[in-house]
Amino acid sequence: MTTAKVAYNYLGRSGVQVSNICLGTMTFGDGVMPIPTQLNEEMSHKLMDRYFELGGNFLDTANVYGLGASERVVGNWLKKKDRSSIVLATKCRFHVDRSNINKVGLSRRHIIESCEESLERLQTNYIDLLQSHAWDNATPIEETLRTFDDLVRCGKIRYFGVSNVCGWQLQKIVDKIEMMGLNSCVSLQQQYNLLARQSEFEEFMVCANEGIGVLPWSPLKGGLLTGKFERNKTPDAKGSRIGFVHQDESKAMQAAPAWSQYNDDDNYWKLMDAMKDIATNHGKTVPQVSLRWLLQKDVVCSVIIGATSLKQLEDNMGASTGWELSDEEMTRLNEASPRVNLYPYEMIWRAGNNRINPFNRSNNV
Repeated sequence: MTTAKVAYNYLGRSGVQVSNICLGTMTFGDGVMPIPTQLNEEMSHKLMDRYFELGGNFLDTANVYGLGASERVVGNWLKKKDRSSIVLATKCRFHVDRSNINKVGLSRRHIIESCEESLERLQTNYIDLLQSHAWDNATPIEETLRTFDDLVRCGKIRYFGVSNVCGWQLQKIVDKIEMMGLNSCVSLQQQYNLLARQSEFEEFMVCANEGIGVLPWSPLKGGLLTGKFERNKTPDAKGSRIGFVHQDESKAMQAAPAWSQYNDDDNYWKLMDAMKDIATNHGKTVPQVSLRWLLQKDVVCSVIIGATSLKQLEDNMGASTGWELSDEEMTRLNEASPRVNLYPYEMIWRAGNNRINPFNRSNNV
């Protein structure tokens, strides 16, 4: 079997290098979540073994995945490996135990408690990247940021990042960190794919200005960007999250959207036609084209994939390096994917096109 080469990027402005494909572990740990694509521990370990063999060094999990099951699976695998060769990321914010009213949010109490519990499940004495899983309206952002900084200073985490925030929230985080003299936020984990480009309006401009690395999640939009679905054909309920949710679309979410939303959308099928043409031109697969489009975005340092089989893992890893989409192909995908040019962004971008100063990058958008 041919071993793929993997490219590495710096994790934002930090000095740590991570593989540009990160293995997400939300599917690890069966018996907790009712989704048919969840994996047992044996298969999860096989995926991590193969990912590591292919050069991957970056794992992403969260305390809420499987209510701790994912972290336990990763921890059991990690204890058999050289810990220093793995960059390990997890998250905190959401409920893991709903019987305790304080086991939620980004308070000092809950962040520290979540960190301690994650360290225990992961069977390690430090976390490379601890991320807030979403904004918390109930806690002053100063309290959250000071707590992350304290965890860095005492060595329990190496860096911290944020996830699922809007533009003003991210800019406020950056400004508070500077004002308080704290360790920097190094990453933003955000949904980003050819069907979800909203973060280009605000959040990614903040990232470019401040040296924050973007970690796209759901790069294949729950399978919609794999090319495996056919128009007017009901997705297999046991073979994909899209098919599973289609049985009851009230359960639809960002990572598993409603099939009915796309089946009758002509623009979606035009995008799929463009992706299939480009994949054929390169001798690649549609998922690889989806991932490659992300990898060639300047703000992206690593794309978080989810895999349910070794074949799927190896195919996704094949997007990492060794080939590129041309400028014309990137433009074709940009134009085929839906992004409404809203005011004032359209005007800002158009007015700024001929006023680029490379020595004043912080003002460029």
